[in-house]
Amino acid sequence: MINVTIKSMDNNLEIIKKHFPNLEEGVCEEIAQVSSRIHLSKEESLISENKYIKTFPMVFSGLLKIYRTEEEGRETFLYYLQPGQICSVALACCMENVKSNINITAIEDTELIRIPIKYIDDWLVKYPSWKHLVMRSYKQRFDELLHTIDNLAFKKMDERILDFFLDYHKTTGKKVYKGTHEEIARTLTTSRESISRLLKIVEKDGKITLGRNKIDFSKLIVNS
Repeated sequence: MINVTIKSMDNNLEIIKKHFPNLEEGVCEEIAQVSSRIHLSKEESLISENKYIKTFPMVFSGLLKIYRTEEEGRETFLYYLQPGQICSVALACCMENVKSNINITAIEDTELIRIPIKYIDDWLVKYPSWKHLVMRSYKQRFDELLHTIDNLAFKKMDERILDFFLDYHKTTGKKVYKGTHEEIARTLTTSRESISRLLKIVEKDGKITLGRNKIDFSKLIVNS
């Protein structure tokens, strides 16, 4: 169950300015007034497919995974959402008032605020900095989706595994991935057995070190 933390407006305003420094004072104040601050534990779901999105997330700390699921239950990874970012796909669903076509799940403990969707459209007209944030987010996500498509279409699985760790480092700054082979398999849309086999090959090549529910890929970062 999502843990909703009630904070004073001043507390929320301070943290909004910290993580979204380019937003105007006016929109920061409005966000602080109408939003609620929540905590997501690792693997907790924020948004699910085929449900209407009532609130829009802005991330302060932690990491969220954006993905879709097929009828067979396989996942298609889209991108990560990290502090100081907004989810453009969720925003599009909010503005069109359609059911969500994505899932959002916490990869690690995450702090964020939720904004009622009725305010979002007006801010695009009222605040240039909010509009710029939205447009920049759309551009960034479009580039990331093209990168994902290129990986699926043109790269072999061993190359995609290495790209997975490089992208994870680029997003989080971390050099150790704390998760299971199954989680990587879901992200790369393949089987756990294939991932486990390829990870052992990559470890023999000296690029990673496998541990229990963690993978040290610091050597890969040094040599990239």
